[in-house]
Amino acid sequence: MLIKLPRKRAVSLEQPLLHLDHGKPKTRREFISQGFMAGTAAVSGASLFSLLAAPRRANAFSQQLKDDCGIRTTSSGKVPFICFDLAGGANIAGSNVLMGKSGGQEDFLSTAGYNKLGLPGDMLPGQGFINEEFGLKFHSDSGFLRGLLDTVSVGARANIDGSIIAARSENDTGNNPHNPMYGILKAGADGELLSLVGSQSSESGGNSMAPMSLINPQARPTKVDRPSDVTGLVDVGDLTAILSQADAVEVMKSMREISVSKMANASPGFGAEANDDIRQRVDCGYVKSADLAERFGNPEDLDPSRDDHIVGDSGIFSTAEFTAGSREGREFRKTASVMKLVQNGYAGAGTVTLGGYDYHTGERATGESRDYLAGRCMGACLEYAHRLSISGTPTPLMLYVFSDGSVSSNGRIDDTEGGRGKGEWTGDNQQTAASFYLVYNPSGRPVVRNRQIGWMRADASVETASSPAANNVNQLVQTVVLNYMALNNEIGEFGNLFPGHGLGNADSLDRLIGIEPLA
Repeated sequence: MLIKLPRKRAVSLEQPLLHLDHGKPKTRREFISQGFMAGTAAVSGASLFSLLAAPRRANAFSQQLKDDCGIRTTSSGKVPFICFDLAGGANIAGSNVLMGKSGGQEDFLSTAGYNKLGLPGDMLPGQGFINEEFGLKFHSDSGFLRGLLDTVSVGARANIDGSIIAARSENDTGNNPHNPMYGILKAGADGELLSLVGSQSSESGGNSMAPMSLINPQARPTKVDRPSDVTGLVDVGDLTAILSQADAVEVMKSMREISVSKMANASPGFGAEANDDIRQRVDCGYVKSADLAERFGNPEDLDPSRDDHIVGDSGIFSTAEFTAGSREGREFRKTASVMKLVQNGYAGAGTVTLGGYDYHTGERATGESRDYLAGRCMGACLEYAHRLSISGTPTPLMLYVFSDGSVSSNGRIDDTEGGRGKGEWTGDNQQTAASFYLVYNPSGRPVVRNRQIGWMRADASVETASSPAANNVNQLVQTVVLNYMALNNEIGEFGNLFPGHGLGNADSLDRLIGIEPLA
């Protein structure tokens, strides 16, 4: 006799996820993926002298002096890059972004395959449940899509397209080397203030690891997950509060001249070469401080909460949404902080980690609400690029979304309002995993080469032979970097920058590229 078990209740965005088939969380990654932690930041106000540590540039001095100090005066000019790390193993293929067989997104899977991806027989893509407003095809009731539609304006949608990548990865583990930011940096992305930012204090800046072969210890991402982190990057202490911005710069220049004079007659006692190095570091420290005061004397100019495009009556987020103490408010502030730095050229690339995506809770509503929140955060980045562009600063964007593993459904329907009549998520399943990216082009809809890279079998399992990325996370990262370089029209440099990559010869690379170079 069959015993009908009661349906589990949906978990709110504020609640952590508890699974009987998972051990108690012990590591930081496990706490994040199950929603026990959303990420915290430690911010220390920088004094004038604390800013001397890592000099980069100085507009107040000669170009030669700036060059000698290794100081950047502009961003690299590459396409801004932001990735979303959905910690825990979120659904991407099928119920969110369509993934088909070898013929592409509309080479439909079997009914049983879609059932495994959480779609019942009366909500199949082949029955018209397809939305193409973003070029890349989404299921029309996708949680990601609903969040995107509620955040991205109609005008911005017309300038967006993307590609989905079939790619298995292990479930619930930060050991997946998913994060591509060091590869993006190696491909040339860099910012005026710093190279990389991330919302987690990890080697990659996110929940998942970066490939060991790409890690550059000198470019470890700076942790940014709230507006105060952004303004803290350029805090020059109390001097600009006492003096005008111009006078503060002059004071710092004078301090530098006095220091140089004294250091010329001083011997730190470490040998000639070491003494010269110390003198240069001290000198460049003053140069950096003066430059920060000159260009960023008012740190509030970088504050995302004071950007009318982001917050306010006409902003992407209302003031109430942005300042809320809820999880949504925290995630909106985190997203805004990263996108403010990356999309204005202050950082080359950034990672936003959203926790709590290990949502195989025996019902559907939890996953739907968290997918919707992710869609709103993704949409904020795309909409911000559009608003910057129409206000006179053309700003393209590559937005990449990945998760460590995936989930599947056993077909039981959650017919609650939050469950939306879809299949309950009942377990981890790396076979159904995928990643995707969207590109905003200020000049119009991006030109597509392949909206789907790799494919699934009819039963919704990734065909591991369909691309080099399908069964190798390191090669998935290489594929993402290849696509980034394609946007910048630098495909020919890929082999030189990444010798020994596993993506095949030049002819093989064509089928791994989703979007043509941006105009």
